[in-house]
Order: sequence, then structure tokens, then C-alpha cells
Amino acid sequence: MTKKIGFLSFGHWQDAPGSRTRSAADALLQTVELAQAAEELGVDGAYVRVHHFERQLASPFPLLSAIAARTSRIEIGAGVIDMRYENPLYMAEEAAATDLISGGRLQLGASWAWSTTRTSSRRSCGTSCRPSAGRTPSPEFLRSDDVSWSGF
Repeated sequence: MTKKIGFLSFGHWQDAPGSRTRSAADALLQTVELAQAAEELGVDGAYVRVHHFERQLASPFPLLSAIAARTSRIEIGAGVIDMRYENPLYMAEEAAATDLISGGRLQLGASWAWSTTRTSSRRSCGTSCRPSAGRTPSPEFLRSDDVSWSGF
């Protein structure tokens, strides 16, 4: 069995004195550069975190598409996407487009877990940011023909 190695970009940014990352945009561009350097060194995977309420981590697919366009071999993916906050069809379309750009290198992690560390962030944005029990997709839905994971 061949072992593979990858990295998970933490990508946290905040305007702090002495930070070499001046903005959320810098954090995104540095993640793309990190993936390029990792590929050049022979690393097998580059994965990003998804954290809603943080500009540079809220939507993984534009970042993963940028990484895909600047690399050719490295596997790319999102650590864990909390499906309670996602429209499953829209996410499937975004993932499929990213997978096409990457030439089939996209790997996803999905979850229905509750992050207690994000409770205060959810409260600060009001009820519109809370997950809706009626929108929670089931694992069966994600495996069904109703979601277009491939075939674009």
C-alpha cells in the first residue's frame, strides 16, 4: 500500500498587528500558492476548511477552482462542508464545475454535525443564518439521482 500525504489549510485571517497576511484576499491567494508549492514538492493532496461567517473560508469552490487551474496533479478538496447550511443542488453544481476544472481531482467531505464553537457567530447574524430543519438534506438525497454530482 502506498501512503499519500496532503495538507489542510487552516486559512484563518484577521487584521492583527504584525501579520504577513494583509487581507482575506491575501489569505486566499496564499492558499493557491501553497497548493502550487506543495504539488511541486510531491505532496498528494491540498484541502481547505469551510467556515461560514469568515470571508476567506465561507465558500470553498472558487478557491478550489483557482487551485485546480494552477495545478495539474494534486488532489483537491474541502475538509468538511456542513450540509445544514447548503443548498444541496447548488453545491452539487458548484462541486461538479470545480471537478471539471480540476480534471477529476476533487474530493469532498460533508457533514451534518453541529459546531458549538460557531454558536455565537450564528446568534450575531440573526435567524436567517440558522440551519433550517426543513432544508437539511438526507444522505439518501445526496446519493439519489436528484443530485447531479456528475454528467455535466
